Amino acid sequence: MPRSSKYDRRGVSASKEEVHAAIRGLDKGLYPEAFCHVLPDIVAQDPAYCNLLHADTAGTKAVLAYLYWRETGDLSVWAGIVQDAIVMNLDDLACAGHTGEVLLSNTIGRNRHHIPGEVLSCLIQAAADFAEAMRPWGVHLHLAGGETADVGDLVRTLDVGFTAFARMRRSEVVVNRIQPGDVVVGLASHGQAAYEHQYNSGIGSNGLTSARHDVLCAEYARRYPESYDPAVPPEWVYNGRHCLTDAVEVEGRWLTVGQLLLSPTRTYVPVLRAVLAHYREHIHGLIHCTGGGQTKVLKFLKNAHVIKDHLFEPPAVFHLIRQSGQTDWAEMYQVFNMGHRLEVYASPAVAAELVQIAADFGIAAQIVGRVEAGEQARVTLHSPYGTFSYTE
Repeated sequence: MPRSSKYDRRGVSASKEEVHAAIRGLDKGLYPEAFCHVLPDIVAQDPAYCNLLHADTAGTKAVLAYLYWRETGDLSVWAGIVQDAIVMNLDDLACAGHTGEVLLSNTIGRNRHHIPGEVLSCLIQAAADFAEAMRPWGVHLHLAGGETADVGDLVRTLDVGFTAFARMRRSEVVVNRIQPGDVVVGLASHGQAAYEHQYNSGIGSNGLTSARHDVLCAEYARRYPESYDPAVPPEWVYNGRHCLTDAVEVEGRWLTVGQLLLSPTRTYVPVLRAVLAHYREHIHGLIHCTGGGQTKVLKFLKNAHVIKDHLFEPPAVFHLIRQSGQTDWAEMYQVFNMGHRLEVYASPAVAAELVQIAADFGIAAQIVGRVEAGEQARVTLHSPYGTFSYTE
């Protein structure tokens, strides 16, 4: 697997090798091959049910929001960060088969010298607003409060995270049993879904450390030293060419660089509710292409070779990142979703129906690849920009 050298040098990892090594000896739960950790039902001690507990954050995308807010005064940008953190939980749970009710608790750690109370108010209200917006689509989120801490000694600007709890029938858990003969249906990360109010660039909430530093110019390092890790070598800090307010034409509309990089992470839960309601027995795997980008599926493969040879053309935001940072294409596909952030591994017989369900929600979908037998877990990408192969 190609090493994400720029990502590593900035103190982050696409594949999270150290994290996976640290947890290797821990209990894998009831279904080790499920996308999320699945636990026995501690709520009612019902052997027919199980519990899911999941935590995630918006990551360094919050730093990008901080820069945009400081530059423009636009407080609404913080709502997107809350959506990022919530969706990173919801869609992981959905990939384990859960699209029912979810209990959410937030954890906000701020540096009070840089993040005033008005930002906290926006963050807390945004969670309620997102829950309300999802309700008509059958997604029921219950907010249980959380913890807001002033931890300036630990956090340079702001960290926004959520913990999600759900209870479901064990018979409904999707266990990843990806097998030769499956097709890979990819659901686009960009465009405008029926439940979105504006164009989504597709950036999601992964790779923002690279995106921020590769795209934005050195002026941000001078003006906002609190926005980056001082341990990172200076040549890897804000070495791009753009300002957040630079205009970029995308599919006939003009957006700023900041708007492209800060598009809120799309949730696929409404789509997966429909997919699982009709085709659960045909689904052999659900992969949320987050950390690891197009190589994420490697964590769930056994003696199988995933070949993706009909990928989406990368949306404009990824071309912007690559051109500004001159990043290698192999690294781009390993760090970013590059056009589709959800993969459904299924029987070819239902592929057309899965594509149509996505289309009904205004989301482009297509067969992006297939699964063949192999001696080890391997992903091969045949892209317009080269062929890249990755192994664990």
